[in-house]
Amino acid sequence: MLVAMAAVAVAAVGTWWALAHSGWLRVTGALLAPAALVAVLALFVTHGVLAPALLSLALWLLALAAARISTTPARRTAGQGNEPVPVPAAQRPWVVMNPRSGGGKVERFRLAEKARAAGVRVVVLDPDRHQDVAELARRALADGADLLAVAGGDGTQALVAEVAAGHDVPFVVIPAGTRNHFALDLGLDRDDPAAGLEAFTDAVEFRVDLGFAAGRVFVNNASFGTYAAVVGDPAYRNAKLRTTLQALPGLLTGPNAPRLRMRAGRRHAEGLHAVLVSNNPYRAVIDPAAPGLRESLDSGRLGVLGLRVENSAQAALALTGDRRSTAVTRLTAREVVVDADPGADTDPPADLSTGTEPGTGTGTGTETGSGGGKDIPAVPTVPAGIDGESVLLPAPVVCRVVPGALRVRVPRHRPGTPPNRPRADWRRVTRLALTPPWRRTGRTPDDR
Repeated sequence: MLVAMAAVAVAAVGTWWALAHSGWLRVTGALLAPAALVAVLALFVTHGVLAPALLSLALWLLALAAARISTTPARRTAGQGNEPVPVPAAQRPWVVMNPRSGGGKVERFRLAEKARAAGVRVVVLDPDRHQDVAELARRALADGADLLAVAGGDGTQALVAEVAAGHDVPFVVIPAGTRNHFALDLGLDRDDPAAGLEAFTDAVEFRVDLGFAAGRVFVNNASFGTYAAVVGDPAYRNAKLRTTLQALPGLLTGPNAPRLRMRAGRRHAEGLHAVLVSNNPYRAVIDPAAPGLRESLDSGRLGVLGLRVENSAQAALALTGDRRSTAVTRLTAREVVVDADPGADTDPPADLSTGTEPGTGTGTGTETGSGGGKDIPAVPTVPAGIDGESVLLPAPVVCRVVPGALRVRVPRHRPGTPPNRPRADWRRVTRLALTPPWRRTGRTPDDR
């Protein structure tokens, strides 16, 4: 077991070298990470202990699951702090669909045709020209729409959700994007976007929170620093992996790596490589059992994750999701302020855009420079990713949460989210394991 743990640590170091460095060190890391795991398997096979090792691993995982289930009762599922209430069907529903989202899910699942058959007014965006989806939503309300919906990515959803919240009308999510993080937390079926259309006819409604970054709405999160710089690269959308691998060495260990500072109430941190502010906290930094899931969507709190990784050891500990890692700052707050660290180069790449999902958006970023023959004072900005879309925000960026701002409708029958179990209470597990049975039950051996 100790050998296996050492191999995992070596693999984590190799992964850090492969991500944070270039040249021969990246090649070494890329070879070291899988080689460490293969070497352990070969060692187990050579000594004839592979089967016992696999059995030990299975028992260990089973023990972890049992400890988590037995000592941490499940909480309510995300987004349902306010009990869902059955509601009648909307009279004049409206939906905007982005045909480019999710690799063409709108056409593949015939969403526009099925929505029209359900009596929904459908607007399909033109992929060849820019359209302001927020303005389209406002016009729909002016024409009498009593429900707004989006079949598209999280970025488009945030823009229309802001309009829906401002007019207190219900909002429906059709999971037709690539990642569909918001739909995941709402318990929707991400594999069948057409199932989301049932929210127009047989739905329940509840309220969820909305996050704001410099006045711009986000339904999932606002990211600053490393990730924001990566998604700001124009090449990222068409070549995500290659662009990320090319950019990470300079962003993590380069001389001009972005550094941030963050403060929330009395808590503050400096020299951060990245800051993630989420609309409600995520369950864990890294949780293989429920990746990307939030504890709820109605806690009235922002989740804040700050990352500062200076070496391989910190990277390995951060990858385990250990809350004690000094590389990770984790907290919750109603308001958090993010700014560039003093002396840091905050100038964005020359081609960083302020757009949103292709064919959508309002472009609320900040431009600097000169115009009309006059010099315009440069406005300090911070690159950010709002629900995965690249923008520039005026610094310092104030992020806040508005509890219960958005009325959400979802199908009455939907998969739901996995039970929200926090991490196991290991102190309690240890105490139970070391306490004799008769002391746990209050009986003595003579009572048997």
